Amino acid sequence: MTLTELRYIVMLAQEKHFGKAAERCYVSQPTLSVAVKKLEDELGMPLFERHKGNISVTDLGQRLVQQAQNILDQVSIFKDMAKEGQQQLNYPFKLGAIYTIGPYLFPHLMPQLNSIAPDMPLYIEENYTAVLKRKLKECELDAIIIALPFEEPDVVTLPIYDEPFVVVLPKGHHLCRHRHIEAHMLSEDNLLMLGPGHCFRDQVLDTNPTLKNLMNPSRPGANKPLMTEGSSLETIRHMVASGFGISVLPMSAMLASPDHAQQIEVRHFKSPAPFRTVALAWRVTFPRPKAIETVKQSIQHCRVLEEPVPADT
Repeated sequence: MTLTELRYIVMLAQEKHFGKAAERCYVSQPTLSVAVKKLEDELGMPLFERHKGNISVTDLGQRLVQQAQNILDQVSIFKDMAKEGQQQLNYPFKLGAIYTIGPYLFPHLMPQLNSIAPDMPLYIEENYTAVLKRKLKECELDAIIIALPFEEPDVVTLPIYDEPFVVVLPKGHHLCRHRHIEAHMLSEDNLLMLGPGHCFRDQVLDTNPTLKNLMNPSRPGANKPLMTEGSSLETIRHMVASGFGISVLPMSAMLASPDHAQQIEVRHFKSPAPFRTVALAWRVTFPRPKAIETVKQSIQHCRVLEEPVPADT
């Protein structure tokens, strides 16, 4: 039994004529006749009574033809749903980002994405890398924005941009006289950093061996800098502005906060400067590659990080 055979008996029941039914099915009359007879033989009963010049549908045949029509209707609905699925930019997209990226990227990304994919609402979430990874694997998120390194089975990870780290100083701090900061200089004042568990803290330490060594309490003759831990980059930035200490922040955190220009000065690290690589990650099996490409292009188009931060002010 095939869908084609079901379509033949429905058309034959409507036309009550083999020739006319064959024309509507775009097949020859013998082809349709053979297919209908084959189906009747498979069912073990006639569906039609053949008369000279016309046919009629048996009582049981009426019920089976109606059921065949129901099946064909459901198949049509199924195909329509599949076509809708091909419109990959017509459904919501659930995007997560780590805490140190989301606040600075999402305000630029959302209007940009809305301008090129207005029928794809963006639902956003900020969280820790471990939580975002779990939600991605469990299909609670479609994609996540994280900092490398990030490796997870069955997940595609695509680097999007590199973001340098900068030193943030209170206005008038003695380090402001330097155009570029060396890592060992960070031991000269209260260093404000995120607490353990924040990936940005680890990124700062991992990309700056000198600073990581300074933070090691078991180092012989250790003279670890005074360090204060904050709960967010925004808290740290406000603390620097109030003169409580110095810090290392991603450049985007400073570009997004011009309100502190009168209280804060920014300095680049001496080359080679530390940086992080921001990446987009999604499941290998995610069925909407056009949506992923659109999100990727929107992130790149934002160009949030391209504005230069003056090395001296």
